[in-house]
Amino acid sequence: MSDLFASERLHEFASQVFQHFGVPLEAANQAADILVLSDLRGIDSHGIARLRSYVSMLSIGRINPRPNITIVRESPSTATIDGDNGLGLVVGPQANAIAMEKADRVGTGWVAVRHTNHYGIAGWYVLEALKRDMIGWAMTNTTKIVAPLWGAEKMLGTNPLAIAFPGLEEPPVVIDMATPAAAFGKVEMAIRTDKPIPDGWAIDRDGNPTTDPHAMVSGGAMLPLGADREHGGHKGYCLGAMVDLLCGPLSGANWGPFTPPFTLDHAEPPRRVGQGIGHFFGAMRIDAFIDPLEFKRQIDDWIRTFRATRPAPGTNGPLIPGDPERFAEAERRTTGIPLVPAVVEDLRFVAQQTGVAWE
Repeated sequence: MSDLFASERLHEFASQVFQHFGVPLEAANQAADILVLSDLRGIDSHGIARLRSYVSMLSIGRINPRPNITIVRESPSTATIDGDNGLGLVVGPQANAIAMEKADRVGTGWVAVRHTNHYGIAGWYVLEALKRDMIGWAMTNTTKIVAPLWGAEKMLGTNPLAIAFPGLEEPPVVIDMATPAAAFGKVEMAIRTDKPIPDGWAIDRDGNPTTDPHAMVSGGAMLPLGADREHGGHKGYCLGAMVDLLCGPLSGANWGPFTPPFTLDHAEPPRRVGQGIGHFFGAMRIDAFIDPLEFKRQIDDWIRTFRATRPAPGTNGPLIPGDPERFAEAERRTTGIPLVPAVVEDLRFVAQQTGVAWE
């Protein structure tokens, strides 16, 4: 059973918690914006449920609350950013803004980021590009949790990626996905609600398929999108590898099994091959490629064509990427954000640790 909470209340609480650790007001509000939007869009695994993990890392000095974010390499359309071990929820938006500013000037902008931390939902960043009438890209690597195809141990992160395309009269196409079969946060939510996970999501410590989320976290691993070769697992593996290579070696961040953990529940990697975790952002000005009005008309036509697809049995027909999140946001802005009891207890714990009022 979940209780409903107003987004404004969750935002205020999260912002005050970040400020408690010395994060400046504007940056704290920025970080809270991303967490709450995740919950509003139905991505519960990356919303306020993550706050306790941020608090744990800030409490022991593993995240710098006041980073000096710098550009360490630059061309007219590209840059590499050092996040000075800041909150990814603060470093990411600054890097994303630089990518969009470069696109404004020269048509496209691409920014690699190192020495940063968990940045929330990838979708937030591409939605910012839509506000500027651009196509946006965002991706990040994460600590090892996913086995490579035919492997039986964690080597890759969940390595999400997002891209968004603006329409004219239709809502935008927003692709926001993790590259394993599911985001690890969904396994965490299954543990919190004492539910099994679907077939094809994970293996246990012996490499055997499992639906027990506890078996996955106790020495097992998640599987790449598609799970096995017969169901396209090699494609999910390659997507995860692509994100890891763009976010790690290209920026100077750690990669693969050496990417540092976001929570204290995960062991430190055996060695470092870079600094922190990495992000990668892109922005594309549409008029650098084609007339924007013509492009948006084609996007509208694409959406309407796919919506008109004959439905599969027992369904209402295909969704457009971004529909579930858009529907969830429309509902939750009115009714409130549902939080399971375990998440509420985590927030009460955070309140006790920080002195920020929750009740």
